[in-house]
Amino acid sequence: MYIQEAVQQLKQKNVILYPTDTVWGLGGDATSDVVADKIFHLKQRPKNLPFIILVDSLEMLQNYVQSIPIQIKDLMSSMTPTTIIYPESKNLASKVIGRDGSVGIRVIQTKFCRDLIRHFGKPIISTSANLSGQNSPKEYSDIDKNIIDKVDYIVPLFEWTGTKVPSKVVRVNISGTIEILRH
Repeated sequence: MYIQEAVQQLKQKNVILYPTDTVWGLGGDATSDVVADKIFHLKQRPKNLPFIILVDSLEMLQNYVQSIPIQIKDLMSSMTPTTIIYPESKNLASKVIGRDGSVGIRVIQTKFCRDLIRHFGKPIISTSANLSGQNSPKEYSDIDKNIIDKVDYIVPLFEWTGTKVPSKVVRVNISGTIEILRH
């Protein structure tokens, strides 16, 4: 039932508070600059810091990056949530990508997020549900009241247990080389 409500909120260009495969996150339509602006404002985050995007599958990923190097498929199949920064993006809001055109995308593995994205039909923004500079919320109870009061919808999965640490981050350079940015 809450997937339907969350999808409705996403379609209305609203911001949701939801459990990801790592920590609690703020999310919205990754193809909308309006939504990106709402999340930047809510987090009090500098606009020069792009967001991570979640997709439900390799097939969806292909719609939002120029190419997927073969060596990336091994990283995506690991059990550790891994965000991959691709050098070139497409079909995403300009405010969710880096100034150099790159984008960080994670193929989500958890059932709730995968189902949410699949029903929405587009990628969603995934950024930790904290004010800029604060710690990422590992539990719902860790989320700042200012965040809770300002989101449009809270997914009621309060007992959710993710990895409780941010995802591993890997950059794919234009040359095809891979660089680990965060373990």
